[in-house]
Amino acid sequence: MSPIEQCDVLIIGAGPAGAVAAALLRQQGRQVLVLEREQFPRFSIGESLLPQSMEFLEQAGMLQTVVEAGFQFKNGAAFVQGNRYTDFDFRDKHCAGWGTTYQVQRADFDQLLAQQAERQGAVVRYRHTVTAVDLSAQRQRTTVRHPEGHDYAVESRFLLDASGFGRVLPRLLQLETPSGFPVRGAIFTHIADGIPSGSFDRNKIRITVHPQHRDVWYWLIPFANGRCSIGVVAESSFLAVTPGTETERLRELVGEDPALRDLLQHASWDTPARQIQGYAANVKSLWGDGYALLGNAGEFLDPIFSSGMTIAMKSAQLAAAVLERQFAGIATDWEADYAVPLKQGVDTFRTFVDSWYAGGFQDVIFHEQQEPQIRRMISSILAGYAWDRSNPYVSESKRRLATLEQLCA
Repeated sequence: MSPIEQCDVLIIGAGPAGAVAAALLRQQGRQVLVLEREQFPRFSIGESLLPQSMEFLEQAGMLQTVVEAGFQFKNGAAFVQGNRYTDFDFRDKHCAGWGTTYQVQRADFDQLLAQQAERQGAVVRYRHTVTAVDLSAQRQRTTVRHPEGHDYAVESRFLLDASGFGRVLPRLLQLETPSGFPVRGAIFTHIADGIPSGSFDRNKIRITVHPQHRDVWYWLIPFANGRCSIGVVAESSFLAVTPGTETERLRELVGEDPALRDLLQHASWDTPARQIQGYAANVKSLWGDGYALLGNAGEFLDPIFSSGMTIAMKSAQLAAAVLERQFAGIATDWEADYAVPLKQGVDTFRTFVDSWYAGGFQDVIFHEQQEPQIRRMISSILAGYAWDRSNPYVSESKRRLATLEQLCA
């Protein structure tokens, strides 16, 4: 084995959580090594950012690069159910802060953030796979498989797992626990959408509820180049009924909604569809002695409100702030300073995810008589501001939403 390398913080994964964490730690002057299993650029879903994430990109010194990249502008979300339509403009919301953001092809976006982290001084290595960790010593020792096949070791003062669905530390340390959600799956692809100009608001993600099944829904995320991300989400048993290849199954399911079928009648399905199942995940703890889990490596709820990247970047911000105090010799409490505040926002999203699949939140957003102030509070959460406790639908999310559901039923 090669000589043992040293760094202050080792980050597993170069996606948005890892890149933002690396940039924030470099601002503190820390020596940061990022290990990424894949070669960028690489395909990934979760392409619709929320405005709250712009704050984290700004703090990480990445905002200007993202703004100048030419991604599709986004100012809200549209929801469709049969003949019913409603949309939310994220600029019209309860709280202060960003009201606009972007819809991004993740291959380009993730590579852009990783490159920015490198420009700020982080070392990023691709196709390097973490195979083992030893947390017993004062400095964490991580064993890494080089792309040429040999192993080497890295000792770090702290370890951040930003490996997303790879969930490296939860697997190696047996931290995984059931999520509590039904086993759902998604079939998805990118298409040349062929949607005529003016017939569709490309500045908003479009969420369509299946005409017969309220717990089945489609996403349509437009990009700046005439392409879209299209996907369907349902319990795995529902998806298994439709025969054929993933592309054939997705086209068949999309065709079950008349409005979506009409909107995409000129689309070119030029990219083979893919499927993921059982993506919801949870862990026993978001941190331990010498390590913390960021973003999807710790917990992933559901794609319905596009919360994944916002939670990932929020976790990076919180972890970097705790590490700054820890490295300065100030007493830190990872549970109180990291896990609890992160979970507060995650639990807010969880309340709305549960309500969506039960149908209550759909009754709320499609209700014909909406109170403007409450609508702005809901808009804030849909924009990602799930940590703003001045919003009653954050601080008292379960009680408030349950009352609202009863009024709108």
